[in-house]
Amino acid sequence: MMLKLVEQDKLLQPYEGIIERRHRQVLDMEREFTYRTTRLADSCNSYLYYGLHRTANEWVFREWAPNATAIYFLGEFNDWRKHPDYALTKAGSGNWEIRLPADVLAHEMLYRLLVEWDGGSGERLPSHVRRVVQDEYTKVYSAQVWEPLHPYLMHNERPPRAENPLIYEAHIGMATEHRRVATFTEFRLFVLPRIVDLGYNTIQLMAIQEHPYYGSFGYQVANFFAVSSRFGTPEELRALIDAAHGMGVRVIMDIVHSHAVNNEEEGLSRFDGTEDQYFYPGARGHHPLWDSRCFDYGKHEVLNFLLSNCKYWLEEFHFDGFRFDGITSMLYWDHGIERSFTEYSMYYDGNEDENAITYLALANRVIHQVLPDAISIAEDVSGMPGVASPIEDGGMGFDYRMNMGTPDYWIKLLKEKRDEEWHVGDLFYELTNKRDEEHTISYAESHDQALVGDKTIFFRLVDKAVYTSMSVFDSNVIVDRGMALHKMIRLVTIGTAADGYLNFMGNEWGHPEWIDFPREGNGWSYEHARRLWSLVDDENLRFRFLNVFDKAMLQAVTDNRVFDWRPEPLVRDNERQVLIFTRGDVMFVFNFNPEKSFPDYKFDAPSGKFTYILDTDDKAFDGAGRINHGTEHFTRYVSPGRGQLSLYIPARTGMILRRS
Repeated sequence: MMLKLVEQDKLLQPYEGIIERRHRQVLDMEREFTYRTTRLADSCNSYLYYGLHRTANEWVFREWAPNATAIYFLGEFNDWRKHPDYALTKAGSGNWEIRLPADVLAHEMLYRLLVEWDGGSGERLPSHVRRVVQDEYTKVYSAQVWEPLHPYLMHNERPPRAENPLIYEAHIGMATEHRRVATFTEFRLFVLPRIVDLGYNTIQLMAIQEHPYYGSFGYQVANFFAVSSRFGTPEELRALIDAAHGMGVRVIMDIVHSHAVNNEEEGLSRFDGTEDQYFYPGARGHHPLWDSRCFDYGKHEVLNFLLSNCKYWLEEFHFDGFRFDGITSMLYWDHGIERSFTEYSMYYDGNEDENAITYLALANRVIHQVLPDAISIAEDVSGMPGVASPIEDGGMGFDYRMNMGTPDYWIKLLKEKRDEEWHVGDLFYELTNKRDEEHTISYAESHDQALVGDKTIFFRLVDKAVYTSMSVFDSNVIVDRGMALHKMIRLVTIGTAADGYLNFMGNEWGHPEWIDFPREGNGWSYEHARRLWSLVDDENLRFRFLNVFDKAMLQAVTDNRVFDWRPEPLVRDNERQVLIFTRGDVMFVFNFNPEKSFPDYKFDAPSGKFTYILDTDDKAFDGAGRINHGTEHFTRYVSPGRGQLSLYIPARTGMILRRS
């Protein structure tokens, strides 16, 4: 019987055999893992077995290191020296174990492992370590016993799943205005209320897994089960998530399973002296651009490690789902580097890592078994069919795919086209181009578009005028243009979004400049690794109007259930740069023309009365106030169910109307 994925897209029929084989591989691997359990999730518990655990009378520590000849526990309890009393013993299948009296270890005590193998040895951090801290002076990382006397207990139920996620992407460390790393507590107290006030229903937290290099933005993970100690303690992360839940906001995690840091003392690389314990052997185990290690997704132990990691964050911290980073790098042996995926054959030509495809499907199985209303989002630039299709249909089971073409399109348009050259037909096509069977998250810009060497959309629009002409008492044509287009770009992006929307922290109000973490090249400066909230809070600056607009935009989209309908174009007037489309009874109207307003723009529209919901030119949003919101528009009868509408559409304005 043909899989539904192939049924839905006839162009996939030549590759039906490959798709079916991949599907069988997923089901076969699932059966291998569940021969003793009913559900896959019940067999993925590596974090309950490995690592350090406190029982009633003792401490138990276990590690998997099949190539090791000896492993020793090092710490403050034995002056960091190799000692036979702290030697682990073999426990079979490459596992090692040690049991210590309850009084040997205490909360916050530091420890590491000394792993020996034929021909060498090295100090390592445990593979399942849950707490890692760095010495302020030596810069050495150590595991830390984390067994607080009063662990944080969650008080609030998880909010119900939002079928249309409005996602606020955030980085804890750069959430403060101070030139330092911010904390979970600061984020909970000072940033979370801003997010709730704006109307976002989901927070996506970046850089949660421990990473030795702050400048990696959290994408070079060393310790997959450890909360990044830069931002605070595991208890403080739990308190943040609990607080968000109490305010009706779900929290998902930006999880990195696409690769691991190359570091050996801090990470998994050459943990037991071999190159291929966790990673592919040879060149395939090394990412050529990221200088990192690539997991061997065909190994049972590695699959168990990663699948258990998904379960761990859901159960231990009450995350509500994940955004999986770097899917494209996982899916292809060449990591998709410098490839343009222009035809279907490029998804089925043997360049695909089918072990990774199996892993991603199994990860989604585990996630939704542990938490049925969890959401999982794939970051895949290649557009491989099936990524966001159900496993039963032949897909990988992600709930959503990031619509990565949208921000790329905006940057290309702003870089290469004059305002007068914006083609609204192309614009509508690019913003709505997606696979029908998949749910997608759209966004104008995420953190990616603002990294050092690039600019935020607002900074690209206004450039140096952001430093001199943002006062409410000034008038500047460059800033006027930037304010207008910033609002329009966001409104048309969410207006055409299929299933959800994402914004990166601060970009909603036009945060200037770029993101650049402390590094040698900038003198280890925090200047660009922070958010300048005082700019949006200053009533004498125009940034606050963009913030007010963002709130009104989200409320308009939510209150009118815009995502319940697909965008249907009414007008794509390329000559006059007017774009009009409907979503159910809601009409979006845009005039991208930089100079020409149209006082009596006539077009065919559904019959009825139309009233204003929102317009970017409103004085409340720093506009000119050219629209009278009290005006009601009635269609003139043309034929049954259809009429002609006439609107005043000012230049550089977007608006929403509702039919009744």
